[in-house]
Amino acid sequence: MKYSFGAHDGTFHADEVTACALLLLFELIDRNSIVRTRDLDILNQCEYVCDVGGLYDEKLKRFDHHQVSYQGELSSAGMILKYLYNQKIINEKEYLLFNNSLVRGVDAFDNGRVTTNLGFCSFSNMISNFLPVEHGATRQEMDQAFFEALDLTYGHLKRLHSRYKYNRSCCHLVEESMKKYTECLMFEESIPWMESFFELNGLDHPARFIIMPTGEHWKLRGIPPSQEEKIKVRQLLPKKWEGLLDEELKKASGIDGAIFCHKGRFISVWKTKEDAQKALKFTLNEKRNS
Repeated sequence: MKYSFGAHDGTFHADEVTACALLLLFELIDRNSIVRTRDLDILNQCEYVCDVGGLYDEKLKRFDHHQVSYQGELSSAGMILKYLYNQKIINEKEYLLFNNSLVRGVDAFDNGRVTTNLGFCSFSNMISNFLPVEHGATRQEMDQAFFEALDLTYGHLKRLHSRYKYNRSCCHLVEESMKKYTECLMFEESIPWMESFFELNGLDHPARFIIMPTGEHWKLRGIPPSQEEKIKVRQLLPKKWEGLLDEELKKASGIDGAIFCHKGRFISVWKTKEDAQKALKFTLNEKRNS
């Protein structure tokens, strides 16, 4: 049965739901060819089988992790993600995207390496909440709940992937700005820039700020020292602007187009591009004169 997927029936977890959603995302299975059963005769007819069957073999497209013979740390979600990478269906960056943003946590939760702290809801917790409230739910009710959880997971993965592809499409704009400017990167449109900046050796680039549109206005934002220190910046905006709005910021900056400066002094918003450039000049001059 080409493009078919088999998983166990009854209670479901985030790992087989995520494994199924990944295969759907890359069009390796059909949604109407998903079956949930423990009947090995039926499972043996499926192209992909996850989280059931007692076998992990990529060549056979069998992805279970419950058998004693498997001593690794992956769940069926991590197994499928690794399979997609090994089959060159996704590249290394895509593998890291999905693994670091979702799958690694699903693996750890399913294999008991992490638990949820009070006040925090993991993705695995959220998927578990799709299970019917009544313990005596029928098979039909359980399957309906599985597909509802699957739809949410598929949508989440699709948005992650779409965002990744959009970020990659903007990378050349970041590279051009890095070549053209030194102290402040300039962009004529709002784009994702930070990931590409550091990927393009931004650690060694001298820029301290970026200017780009934000809605109908323009922002002047500090650049972090590294991608891991996103809440820090290489240079703070002026202390006298801290937390000011509108008229107060106009008086403090002398710029008519002033709108807002965050109290953390890492970002400010101005009416026009020219206003943002004036704010940049003010900030750089203050630093030089201090």
